Amino acid sequence: MGLEQDGVPSVAVHTHVFKRLCEATALAMGMPRLRQAYVPQPVVDRSAAHLRAYIEGQDPIFKRPFMQGVLNGLTSPLDEADLQNLTFERSTPRLVEPDSEDSLQRLFEDNHWTDSLPIVLPTEERVEAMLKGTSHPPDKVVGKLRPTALREWWEFTVEKVAVNAVMAGARPEYFPVILALASSGISARSSSTNSFATITVINGPIRNELAMNSGIGVMGPYNHANATIGRAYGLLSQNLQGGSVPDDTYMGSLGNWLAYTAVFPEAEERSPWQPLHVQKGYKPAESVASIFFGGWYTHAGYGPRATWQEKMRRSLAAVEQYSEPLLVVDPIVARGFVDLGFDTKEKLIAWCADNALMTAREYWDNQWIQYLMRPRAVAGVEPYASRLKAHPDDVIKIFEPSEINIVVAGGETQGAWKMISGSLRATASIDAWR
Repeated sequence: MGLEQDGVPSVAVHTHVFKRLCEATALAMGMPRLRQAYVPQPVVDRSAAHLRAYIEGQDPIFKRPFMQGVLNGLTSPLDEADLQNLTFERSTPRLVEPDSEDSLQRLFEDNHWTDSLPIVLPTEERVEAMLKGTSHPPDKVVGKLRPTALREWWEFTVEKVAVNAVMAGARPEYFPVILALASSGISARSSSTNSFATITVINGPIRNELAMNSGIGVMGPYNHANATIGRAYGLLSQNLQGGSVPDDTYMGSLGNWLAYTAVFPEAEERSPWQPLHVQKGYKPAESVASIFFGGWYTHAGYGPRATWQEKMRRSLAAVEQYSEPLLVVDPIVARGFVDLGFDTKEKLIAWCADNALMTAREYWDNQWIQYLMRPRAVAGVEPYASRLKAHPDDVIKIFEPSEINIVVAGGETQGAWKMISGSLRATASIDAWR
């Protein structure tokens, strides 16, 4: 908008599948007359000749020559309508009109206020009961969220988080955990085309206070606290950040089942290693939520068996190199690694970092590595600069030890482990929200 305010026209170029998102973003940013042009999707893995044909061809949205639209947009003077900012009335009624339960359920669903499952209707009495789970006042600002980096931040209060906690079926004693997640600034409903989800690990005394499950079925829908805390995080994210509507404010191509609920505690008492929050500088008696962004790939294995190194190397080589791995290992596996000399998580993490290898050619032949890491490499930031200087056939390390995390959880019915896409994005104190 800065160029337009100075009287200089500009044209934003997108691929055609993002038309609705682009228009909604421009509207939300107060620029409904933003001049836009579109090329066909996809643009990745297409030859230079193919891409040139896009530029020399027709705009698939406006049905005119693409370059004509660009040139017209750049050469046509801005008028008053182009420069007129929009403002929005952000206040909404605190209560909806009373109606039957079936009609209210349908109202919430039609307005995309749910995760497409039935909710607990958030009556005043239920929200008031939820608010008793924290000492913080209902009007206190908890934080801000947004679905993408190009959308505005939405600010929200304790009461608004409580509404979503009620909808998810959570209990008041769970509320400090939900508030901690809401305060993190990390959305559980990211609009990334990569279909990311969040994975949250809970540490500290709160796990046992809430009877959270760190045993059999830890990553499944078998515990009320695990499931409803995760669901509340998802609901508050979509409702308190401006929506999560496919083809509008959500653009994940495949979507992600983990977006329903992906919260679990670490099995601290059955782990031979330091718990995650202590590794990150917290005290053992503190209750902490660690929020990982990813959830895209998952590899699994058993052991450590005789060939565990080969299995682990194959899994590390098969990850998406822009998304660091989170290893969730059953206590049986953790004890097995201790028997092999890995008496700390740090030692096993260091082994993984040394053995997460691929050629430089394969590393850089990834659109997100090009988008996210290449600018850092060109700027001389290590270790990306050295990776860029490597010969295409050179084998390089793709992760630093600080980027890999290990969590112990599981029911000890099988020596199983999972390697999950999960970049640690935030830690949040739960005790701060009691």
